[in-house]
Amino acid sequence: RSEAAANTVAALGAVPVRGDLLEPASMAAGMVACDVVFHAAATVDEWGPKPWFWQGNVDGTSAALQAASQACVPCFVHVGTEAVYADGRSSLLDLNDARPVPAQPLPRYPATKAEAERRVLAANAPDLRCVSVRPRLIWGNDDTSVLPRLIAAVRSGRFVWPDHGRALTSTCHVDNVCEALLLAAARGQGGETYLVSDGPPTTYREFLGALLASRGVSPRDKSLPLFVVDRFARIAEFVWDRFGLPGVPPAHRMMIELGAKPVTLDDRKAREQLGYVPVISREQGLAQLAD
Repeated sequence: RSEAAANTVAALGAVPVRGDLLEPASMAAGMVACDVVFHAAATVDEWGPKPWFWQGNVDGTSAALQAASQACVPCFVHVGTEAVYADGRSSLLDLNDARPVPAQPLPRYPATKAEAERRVLAANAPDLRCVSVRPRLIWGNDDTSVLPRLIAAVRSGRFVWPDHGRALTSTCHVDNVCEALLLAAARGQGGETYLVSDGPPTTYREFLGALLASRGVSPRDKSLPLFVVDRFARIAEFVWDRFGLPGVPPAHRMMIELGAKPVTLDDRKAREQLGYVPVISREQGLAQLAD
């Protein structure tokens, strides 16, 4: 996406190819003679215009599928997410791949990632094996999403622990995500999804506290009841949507559903069908960050 990024890719021994997510022809040119496409591009902002999310996640995925078909690539592995289950009503405890995706996931990221995944699975064919891997809360070295937002929230004084951070959450270190993607390319069944995690869940307080500590940041020990935070997020999201207010609301439903309430995964399908085993533990990953 930049000269610096292209140089990094080249230094690692790969061949960088310039293209555009919404131009299948430019992507197909870079896919010629490839064995597999790993589709990791997505709009992951926490807030923004709904068409922006649709363009990046749905139109972009459709274009990548079209390009893979044009280039005759035999395998397409999509980086999905457990967020497809977040509809603001259902429990996200013990999620497994057999659970149907709700008809109306929350708007923006969950809804568009759900539609993108639906299109990936629908594109599965004898000459294009399509698989979706669903990690939860990706973290690790070079994180440009979760940890920077946490640090910014703490330093601005906006960070509050919902219910003291006692809810359980699954996580997935970036090294484990990559391991799952490679296994999905080698062994994944076409038209199937695979939830993956670091293993047993932990609490938000323990995990996020350790993430922040790795950067020398300590959040205030301030807590609000979860139902208060949830109600406030619903009202704030409604006001921002209804009146088109600028910026990001102080809280919104996706933030609470995926960052405050319990979200745990059952990744037995990936372990049984792919042979997935985490290559790095949560403790090892946190130690790396601290170093």
